[in-house]
Amino acid sequence: MYKKRTSQVRKRHSRIRKKVSGTEKRPRLCLYRSLNNLTAQIIDDVSGKTLASLSTFNKDIKKQLPYGGNKKAAEALGRAIAVQAKDKEITSVVFDRGGRQYHGRVKVFADAARKEGLKF
Repeated sequence: MYKKRTSQVRKRHSRIRKKVSGTEKRPRLCLYRSLNNLTAQIIDDVSGKTLASLSTFNKDIKKQLPYGGNKKAAEALGRAIAVQAKDKEITSVVFDRGGRQYHGRVKVFADAARKEGLKF
């Protein structure tokens, strides 16, 4: 069961990546979700550079929330990555949900980033 689910997520993610690409003006906001943590990156695919990166392993987020695999952590990460993007003058991004459903932690992350001013 686990192998089948993982392969389905990978297939979905490759299908999404064919269509979604980040540019200098509108980079890609990529979210990786594991069972215990979340990681977000803002990537310029044209130049192949990561412009901003943040995870629930980060000390500031870890102080607020000891467990990084729930909706509270997703909301904190969404707010933090949006603030980091604002500091780098990034206002608009393309959201890459990593082959996961737009539901639960992924949706909470996206909503929190939107509330802080990121447009996608």
